[in-house]
Amino acid sequence: MSCTVLDSGFAAIAAEWQGLPAICLTLPGGDSALVALQGAQLLSWVTGGKEQLFLSPLAAHDGATPIRGGIPVCFPQFNQRGPLVKHGFARTLAWQASADEAVVDGDGLRLTLRLEDNAATRAVWPHAFAAELSVWLQPAALTVALAVHNPGDAALAFTAALHTYLRVNDVTESTLSGLEGLRYWDAVEDSYPQQQGALGFGAELDRVYPRPAPAMQLHAAGRPRLRITQDAPWTETVVWNPGPALCARLADMPADGYRHMLCVEAAAIDAPVLLAPRGRWQAAQRFEQLVASAAAHPGA
Repeated sequence: MSCTVLDSGFAAIAAEWQGLPAICLTLPGGDSALVALQGAQLLSWVTGGKEQLFLSPLAAHDGATPIRGGIPVCFPQFNQRGPLVKHGFARTLAWQASADEAVVDGDGLRLTLRLEDNAATRAVWPHAFAAELSVWLQPAALTVALAVHNPGDAALAFTAALHTYLRVNDVTESTLSGLEGLRYWDAVEDSYPQQQGALGFGAELDRVYPRPAPAMQLHAAGRPRLRITQDAPWTETVVWNPGPALCARLADMPADGYRHMLCVEAAAIDAPVLLAPRGRWQAAQRFEQLVASAAAHPGA
């Protein structure tokens, strides 16, 4: 997953990942992102010389099977909450974009990918729609926005999520703050407890929280690593890690893969989004790299 950098330092290059068409974005400082046309799926985000997204080494790459890792787009259905295939059809379809459509936006590059209804989508979901996935790569930051337009004459209802897989060195040494005090649905226990303190990891975890108003922070080994914010149109935040037992049963994950990933998902799932005719909905998830100060961590 490499890119060619132009003399200006900004580059958008037609690329491939495991034989699948992709577009690679790079910035003058070396930050990069790789987006597969299948599903408009972010596969890589490198900043500070380090990969920030988890992509399973066993991920499918046949062009039809969902790709395990990165940032899959769940649309127009989340999980199995409806009649469609799990997480909807958008993540396995080819979206439209080309490298020459990327534009310089401030200190970064922005690329927009598009998906519209066709005969195949209408056969399983009889609605007209136009979806866009915008990727804005900046130094030490990444913003991913999903937009849905309803060109039809009837209201359009859907659920959606950005199923973000973050890479961590060891999830058992990671914590996620910003969800304190929120009452959530624990899908593993089917209960509704209240979050006490920062969230730690190790065993299987699958939770749906109300979207927090403040930013969340991911800490690794006690050090701040990423700030995560989600726009108001997202109504929930899903946090998922399969843990050792479930991970061992996933054919497209190595047995220890759970230790190196954490899903923090921007979601609109508990109540479907109802989009009026000619209406448009948009919501973004943003990640900013945090650097621990030497004073806070002597000897770092």
